[in-house]
Amino acid sequence: MKLPLNTVKSIIDHCRDCLSWESRLISLRGIEAMRIARAVASAAILWMSFAGLCSATTASATPKAIFVILDGIPADVIERVSTPTIDAIASQGGYTRAVTGGPVGQPGETPTVSAPGYMSLVTGTWANKHNVYDNYDLSPNYDYWNLFRLVKHERPALRIGIFSTWIDNRTVLLGEGKPEAGGFLFDHVIDGLELDTARFPTQPMDRQIALVDGAIADEGATVIAHEAPDLSWFYLQYTDDIGHEYGDGPEFDQAVMDMDAHLGKVWAAVSARQQAYDEDWLVIVTTDHGRDGETGREHEGHTERERTIWIACNSQRLSPKFKDMPEMVDIYPSIAQHMGITIPEAIASQLDGRSFID
Repeated sequence: MKLPLNTVKSIIDHCRDCLSWESRLISLRGIEAMRIARAVASAAILWMSFAGLCSATTASATPKAIFVILDGIPADVIERVSTPTIDAIASQGGYTRAVTGGPVGQPGETPTVSAPGYMSLVTGTWANKHNVYDNYDLSPNYDYWNLFRLVKHERPALRIGIFSTWIDNRTVLLGEGKPEAGGFLFDHVIDGLELDTARFPTQPMDRQIALVDGAIADEGATVIAHEAPDLSWFYLQYTDDIGHEYGDGPEFDQAVMDMDAHLGKVWAAVSARQQAYDEDWLVIVTTDHGRDGETGREHEGHTERERTIWIACNSQRLSPKFKDMPEMVDIYPSIAQHMGITIPEAIASQLDGRSFID
């Protein structure tokens, strides 16, 4: 339980009163120095006990984590468009530009395409290891453990959730339930809504996907508020659809602002839980790739704009690495670090990323 604010204030006031009262006695009565020292020492002990209690309370808070992928938003756009939710998250921790696509010209070079980006995040490796190079004809290499498999293996009691506009994230990329992928199962699932044509009939320019994103955010935020899974993935898609249709311009900017509003529902649920429960929530928001610099309609290559992504994070334990152009693959070990999960050496030795959280 969190220490009530009025209790905190009472302890602080009492400590100050002890010191103030003894100081007045010095001038009024001339009490001997030894007695003063004892009183000051008592006040100091009380103060240190309070500080220790606060530290222990913080340390005992249950760590939980959410990572959010907002599809295909270049860093220069997220920095220009109004995104109050992302700004609020970053104000508690930090915002930085980052890199995806792996080392160019080396085996780890990875297309700046959605599914390879997701897999790079959830496995902490580049495509030469996870073996996802496109959005179709997928054949992931499950030998490189994804973050959810790691969590369920190391802490079976922890609960995991996925809230995604693309069902293949769960069924194919993560391989839920497949023996070769570890056989783990999610505790909370909201996905496949894009296949529900009765609820979300097909519209011109796939506008139904914007409605699916909204439903994923709404329903997923409700799960966060009431069930609080220990690790969750939110994936929202429509910004990439708009980018392919219109490229850079007002339509794309509006889609980004709409995404930020969806994210606001998730952030509100997290904020409410942190006020009500002894929980330490990590929220990481990022994108899977940038876009070409000429029109903004395409991505796949390795131009600077296509490779430059961004990360907003609320952690107050960010290391200097966070500001030094971290990579997509650094998110996996950072989440494990926050959750207090030691990655087994056999898995850690395969990772291409390093934590940006101390």
